[in-house]
Amino acid sequence: MSLFEQTLTPVTHDLGQFDVRRVLPARKRTMVGPFIFVDQFGPAQLDLGTGMDVRPHPHINLATVTWLFEGVIDHRDSLGTFSTIRPGQVNLMTAGRGIVHSERSPESERKNGPRLFGMQTWLALPDGREEIDPAFEAVTDLPVIEDGRARAIVIMGELWGERAPTTTYADTIYAEILLEAGGAIPLEEDADERAVMLVAGEASVDGHDLNQYELAILQPGRDMTLESATGARVMLLGGEAFETRRHAWWNFVSSRRERIEQAKADWREGRFPKVPGDEEEYIPLPDGEPNTVTYP
Repeated sequence: MSLFEQTLTPVTHDLGQFDVRRVLPARKRTMVGPFIFVDQFGPAQLDLGTGMDVRPHPHINLATVTWLFEGVIDHRDSLGTFSTIRPGQVNLMTAGRGIVHSERSPESERKNGPRLFGMQTWLALPDGREEIDPAFEAVTDLPVIEDGRARAIVIMGELWGERAPTTTYADTIYAEILLEAGGAIPLEEDADERAVMLVAGEASVDGHDLNQYELAILQPGRDMTLESATGARVMLLGGEAFETRRHAWWNFVSSRRERIEQAKADWREGRFPKVPGDEEEYIPLPDGEPNTVTYP
């Protein structure tokens, strides 16, 4: 039996000053646990005087998770939230029945050219909870596990005996793992579905090499060991398998196609709430089938 159930190669979108690599959803697989969307962006140094500007856009029936390795992003949403995302802080935005948000480089960062390097993931909300009230939280008090030449930050869920305080709606695991040369850490059999992504350096799972930016979906029910001879940064993600299929179109996810059609009409007709402090611009509904979530 192969150690990896599947390996997914990302589709790379060149946005001019930085690349976004999308591994989920893919033709071969749409979800790993509740994760229905996984983007990795950067590392990038943007031009002097410029920045990232993701104009206000809507979401439904999902939660977005932003995690930075480098850089700073200002988040605003239709709840009136303003949050500056920095490395070590997880931003969890729950769309539920509907939310609008924007993400922009702070003015203070633009002068010297912002750095951008991180992860943007979406979690599908479980059956019966897709239409919950929208919410936002920024969590910095995250467990850190250190063992010799291995260091892991638990972003969501419970791993290595530690639980993150971040809200979860379905069983979810999410962590950043930093290995020094010769470092290793166990990947315990602690979720229905698990996957790892090598973001930097080199690493292997039980002797099987990982390819940078690929999502390696691990066989369930097996304890494994992640290790690196020279050093690495690796993301671990997964959780409970969903029994009900999720549909995705642009920034909308739902178990019901008609709900997505309603959201499209609501955005087209201006029925979503505005983002206080960022009310002038917005991303229009795409014509036809969008092939990507809209970045700047």
